[in-house]
Amino acid sequence: MKITLRKGAGGFEAYVPKKDLEEAVVAAERPDLWGGWIELANGWRFDLPALAADTRLPITVDARRTSTGEG
Repeated sequence: MKITLRKGAGGFEAYVPKKDLEEAVVAAERPDLWGGWIELANGWRFDLPALAADTRLPITVDARRTSTGEG
């Protein structure tokens, strides 16, 4: 699933165009995001690709959704 990541005033934010959803990133496996999972405020969790720590934002990446936040 394609998601766009950017840095906002309160931290990282993610936009999922397919669902027209914009949420804050509330948890991340790695501080630089890349190569680990992130969790959005609605409970969705995504595995991100391994990219360089200095990758410029905003960027659209293919991420795999691993959780819908339900149960």
